Amino acid sequence: MFESFFPRPRLFFLSFAIWSVACVVLWFSFARDAGESFSLGGWFGYEFPSEPLELEEPPALAEDADEAARAAHAALQAEQASAKAAHDAARESARTFWFYQYMVLSYAFFLAFWYRYAPHRWARWSVFGSAAIIFVTWFQVQLDVMINDWFGTFYDLVQQALAKPNSVSVGEYFGQLLTFGKIALVAITVAVVTRFFVSHYIFRWRTAMNDHYMSLWDRVRHIEGASQRVQEDTMRFAGIMEHLGVSLIDSVMTLIAFLPILWGLSSFVTHLPIIGEVPQALVFVAILWSIFGTALLALAGIRLPGLEFRNQRVEAAYRKELVYGEDDPDRARPPTVAELFDNVRRNYFRLYLNYLYFNVVRYGYLQAGVLVPYIALGPTIVAAGFTLGVMQQIVRAFGRVESSFQYLVNSWTTIVELLSIYKRLQAFEAAINDQPLPKIDRDFMERGGDPA
Repeated sequence: MFESFFPRPRLFFLSFAIWSVACVVLWFSFARDAGESFSLGGWFGYEFPSEPLELEEPPALAEDADEAARAAHAALQAEQASAKAAHDAARESARTFWFYQYMVLSYAFFLAFWYRYAPHRWARWSVFGSAAIIFVTWFQVQLDVMINDWFGTFYDLVQQALAKPNSVSVGEYFGQLLTFGKIALVAITVAVVTRFFVSHYIFRWRTAMNDHYMSLWDRVRHIEGASQRVQEDTMRFAGIMEHLGVSLIDSVMTLIAFLPILWGLSSFVTHLPIIGEVPQALVFVAILWSIFGTALLALAGIRLPGLEFRNQRVEAAYRKELVYGEDDPDRARPPTVAELFDNVRRNYFRLYLNYLYFNVVRYGYLQAGVLVPYIALGPTIVAAGFTLGVMQQIVRAFGRVESSFQYLVNSWTTIVELLSIYKRLQAFEAAINDQPLPKIDRDFMERGGDPA
């Protein structure tokens, strides 16, 4: 499944994890502040400000200052605030551009090593394609961060407009909508192109598995369900990996991007209902609620992978008998077919029953989760501890962090299906290599195909 597409997959994925951690540590310990010396941003208009911005405090106003003096003092303060904001924005843009350069260099070193260390037929797709998907996913998360910042600015503007008539011009209002449109247009374009590329990437993976199994067809064609495993299971494996793989990368990247944002926004919320004062309360609630949900659904769905696997086995046995019956009149007789279909029926009914209580737990948990951030923010909202824009930022960032932690919760049914397919292909490969079948296969064969 993996060796057909990736070079030395165990070592490849382990080295990727180690290299990723090393790059993160290097960034925060040294490279983050090295951009002023090494960044090429100046060639593209992203140079670091040459000197730190130093602003003198405006002189204090006298108590008897007239209206003109007060207006001049306010204008000076606004000018200094604008200059500081422009300086900070320029520095942040330059640092972001430097960060992308750092990412490209990190990817380049890793890819060059693997391309030379373990040449592989599918390296251009498995190694370079994986790097491209991860990089673009990070870029999409950054667009999501920009949208989250936009929500804060926009809803503060709305609150200001609703509080005082004509305090916000029509141009300012529609200008904010136009800003969102620009970000959304880029996000849509990148998402469409990425989905197109990922689809090709996954089909290449399926092709690699298909070519590998077909090269061994003379050895595997007598294995139970060989044709189904080569054609259908590889197709389903590739399709599910397209969904789960991209979702996993997106969850990790979202967590990396939004957790610091939620950490910073937690400064507005110091008190939780019932619990009381908790440092970094929003992060605490997101982690605690996600751990609770993951454990709860794992417990509720613990039997599903085995039932899904047995479901594929009884379906394969039924289908195989029908195929034999197309050419042999002695096969697919009513008693035999009735027994095989009875196995299918029993397993499906057992699966339906298990999904019944699993879905009760799953949907109940997800619906309750909608109220969690508002419950956590209750005391702060009542105390008017932040603006509407900040509340929107908090709710949205909380949702992103929570959904990232809840990757297993949101993907559990798909993971169950993937595990069942993985078990079938694992048994297939065990038979190819003359190794003992997995326990679930041996148990199934001993029962003669009975799912009980």
